[in-house]
Amino acid sequence: MSAALTEPSPGAGLLDDVTAFLGWYSVYPDKHCAPTYALWIAHTHASDSFYVTPRIIFSSPEPGSGKTRDLELGALLAHNPKMTISATTAALYRRISAAADEDQLPPTIFFDEVDAIFGRTTAPQTEDLRALLNAGYKRGATVDRCEGDSKNMKVREFPVFAPVALAGLAGNMPATITTRSVTIHKRKRAPGEKVHPFRERDAAAQAAPIQADLAEWVGSIADELAEARPEMPRGVEDRPAEVWEALLAIADAAGGHWPGTARSACRHFVVDAEPPELSIGVQLLADCRRVFGGRDRVKTEELVLSLRDLEESPWKDLHGKQIDARTLARLLKPYGIRSKTQKMPDGTPAKGYAATGATGFHDAWTRYLPADPSVPVTSETAVTPQLRAVTDQNGVTDEA
Repeated sequence: MSAALTEPSPGAGLLDDVTAFLGWYSVYPDKHCAPTYALWIAHTHASDSFYVTPRIIFSSPEPGSGKTRDLELGALLAHNPKMTISATTAALYRRISAAADEDQLPPTIFFDEVDAIFGRTTAPQTEDLRALLNAGYKRGATVDRCEGDSKNMKVREFPVFAPVALAGLAGNMPATITTRSVTIHKRKRAPGEKVHPFRERDAAAQAAPIQADLAEWVGSIADELAEARPEMPRGVEDRPAEVWEALLAIADAAGGHWPGTARSACRHFVVDAEPPELSIGVQLLADCRRVFGGRDRVKTEELVLSLRDLEESPWKDLHGKQIDARTLARLLKPYGIRSKTQKMPDGTPAKGYAATGATGFHDAWTRYLPADPSVPVTSETAVTPQLRAVTDQNGVTDEA
C-alpha cells in the first residue's frame, strides 16, 4: 500500500483520538512526536504481524521533562502493558515467554529510568539486558537458559520478541539500542506550555474506549499489515527503514492524512535529524582525514601531535591522557589500519600511515565517513586499495 492512499478508514479517526489524548496530558517538542507515538502504540496491538518491533525512547537532559508521564499514557493505550523500573533480564524474558506459551501477543514493556542501568559501569547484568533489548527487536529471537537442578538440567529457549518503550536521561543509552529506536527528545515545559492535570483514574477512564477500539481495528487488519511493504521516504533505508516499516504500514492502512503525516515524521526523525554522536573510532577516522588533508602519507609523530592540537577534540584528554602512538595504533587496528616504515614525501624513511593501500585509511574513510568535498579526487585517492595491493615478502598485503 502506497503513501498515495487518502481515503480514511476507521483507524484514521482512532489514531487522531490517540494523538489528541497524548497531547492532552503531555507537551512534545514538535508536531511529529505525538503522531509517531500514536502509531507506535497502535503497532503493539499487532506486533506479531511485523518482522521488527521498533523501540521508542523518551530522553531528556534533565529530570522532570515528562518522560515517565509519556510511558504512563502509552501504558493506558497499548496492548498488555507492563510498567517497570528495575526489572531483571530474567524477569523480562519470563514475562514475554509466558504470553508466547499461551499463544498470545507479547506484552508491551514500558521501562523507566533506564539511564540508571546503562549509566553504570558495564556489568554482566547490564550487558544481558542490552542484548535482550537488541535481540527482542526482531520476531523469532530467543535466549537460551538452563532450567532444573543439577541432575535434571535442560536448556529452554525463551522468546524475547516484544515492543519496548524506554525512558531515561540523555547520554547513557547504548548506540545498539538507539539505532533500533525512534527517539523523542523531551524538554522541560516552557512557562507558556500547559497540560491538563493527570489523574490516573480519570485518564484510564478516558483511554479505555480508545484502547478497546484501537485494539479491535488493528487486530482486524493484522493480516493486511503482515503483507504490507510500505514505501519509504527518499533517504530512508537499511536499519531506519526497518524501524519505520510497522509505523508506516499502520499509517497506510488508516488512510486520510496519516500516510503523509507518518512519512513527514519519518523524514523528520531520520533524514532531517541531527547526526548521531560519533563513536570514538569514527571520530578518530574523521580527525585523521582532516590532518591528512589530501596527502598520501603522514608521519606517525606528526599525526599524533596534530590530533592533539585539534580544537574540540578528545585527543588531548583521552581518559585522562593525551593520545600517543601506541593508543593511536590500538584504536585504528579494528579498521585494518596500521603504520609502517615508508618513504615520506621529503624522501626520507619514517614510521607513518598511508591514505591508500591495504593498511591505509582510504577503505575505512569510504565505509564509515561521508565524502569529504574538500579533498579532490586524484589518481592517489580514487584508486581502490585492492587495485594497489601487492603481497610483500612476509605475506602482508600493502601498497605498491
